[in-house]
Amino acid sequence: MALFPRKINGMYAMLSRQDYENIYLMFSDHLHFWRTAQLLLKPAYPWDFIQMGNCGSPIETEAGWLVISHGVGPMRKYCIGAFLLDRDDPAKVIGRLREPLIQPAEDEREGYVPNVVYSCGSLVHEGRLIIPYAMSDYATRFATLSLDDVLAAMK
Repeated sequence: MALFPRKINGMYAMLSRQDYENIYLMFSDHLHFWRTAQLLLKPAYPWDFIQMGNCGSPIETEAGWLVISHGVGPMRKYCIGAFLLDRDDPAKVIGRLREPLIQPAEDEREGYVPNVVYSCGSLVHEGRLIIPYAMSDYATRFATLSLDDVLAAMK
């Protein structure tokens, strides 16, 4: 689960994965009680075919809420992707990457949990998206990308 960093229309908002496969959106007027969830996003591409989830809280940008996600494909390969939600109504998905943002490179495929890249949160700094990520659950790396390039790839 991941909270949005601010209330939306007076309500707390959170992303969750209620069924271990899809991403859901939840709203609540109280941080301790989350009663309903609406389906937001389902796996759609080969790299996220088995399940998907969020990688940290959404990041507010001029274009909308940027959500870094992970997808699990065949052979339990984990990749990092992204999608974009409307700033005023995050129930509207307005963009989604068709290809992974990060996938395990040759030197990232061996380790405690092989063939996995995974992040627990990202940030934007001076127009760059900075993603710390774990590789095969044994080491950490950082990826930096142009925020504009990432957003443009979702259109």
